[in-house]
Amino acid sequence: MTHAIRIHEHGGPDVMKWEAVDVGKPGDKEILVRHSAVGLNYIDTYHRTGLYKIALPSIIGREGAGVVEAVGIGVTEVKVGDRVAYGSAPIGSYAESRLVSADRVVRIPDGVTDQQAASMMLKGMTAQYLIRRTHCVKPGDTILFHAAAGGVGLILCQWARHLGATVIGTVGSEEKAVLAKANGCHHVINYRSEDFVARVTEITGGKKCAVVYDGVGKDTFMKSLDCVRPRGLVALFGNASGKVEALDLGILAAKGSLFVTRPTLDTHVATREDLVATANDLFDVVSRGIVKIEVNQTYALKDAAQAHRDLEARKTTGSTVLIP
Repeated sequence: MTHAIRIHEHGGPDVMKWEAVDVGKPGDKEILVRHSAVGLNYIDTYHRTGLYKIALPSIIGREGAGVVEAVGIGVTEVKVGDRVAYGSAPIGSYAESRLVSADRVVRIPDGVTDQQAASMMLKGMTAQYLIRRTHCVKPGDTILFHAAAGGVGLILCQWARHLGATVIGTVGSEEKAVLAKANGCHHVINYRSEDFVARVTEITGGKKCAVVYDGVGKDTFMKSLDCVRPRGLVALFGNASGKVEALDLGILAAKGSLFVTRPTLDTHVATREDLVATANDLFDVVSRGIVKIEVNQTYALKDAAQAHRDLEARKTTGSTVLIP
């Protein structure tokens, strides 16, 4: 029997149970993947707590990497023995093995390890759509990224700097400030000791930013609006501190005809064509050394509850993987 982390109710990390599960054989256009590494992401905590509703009982997790062990009828995308990874499949990655639709995985290129792939697919493809499509970062742009020492932040800030942007990042500790500075940020603001709106205004000489990428949510969103220039964009792509309350759209007019969007990875990789193109763009910058992927924490998959505690307590930096 395969073992997996399954939840039967929503709640804190203690609702996560290590259980035997029956995976079965792949159906039409499905593959069986034996995981070598599973990615940890903040969205996993949303599914666990019920902030994002899922059917129960359920195996959580959105990201993983491993080897194809079996294929169903009609599978043409991969073959048995291929190393594959995914970050946009339905939940279910917190397992030793799982079934997944073949059109939701991509082959891992040589030069990228399974642990790197498992730690970067969801976060890296999120970074890709944010800086290549939500706001196409170009030379001369000044951007602000909240939680710059997090998994998405370390990838996006390196990539944006390569594209010619001036990158400002916020962090919650001096240790994280050092990490963010080493991974693309020109300027780092410790939000625990500094007013990030005042510092952004100072750094930019009052011109502010072309775009703010905000994955924190409730604690930062309204102040993020004060960090963008007139007709600038705030891209709210997460809720690490809680959901943002309903917004009076008149505020956007008063603050300078601002734009706000709430993008998701799923809509950007909904088609096989978009998924492959997004993943290939990510693999390209990683393979060329433009973006360095470092796994800063590993936990045994059966210890996923502790990984969640550390993630929510902001004790982790960058990428974390769970090892089956």
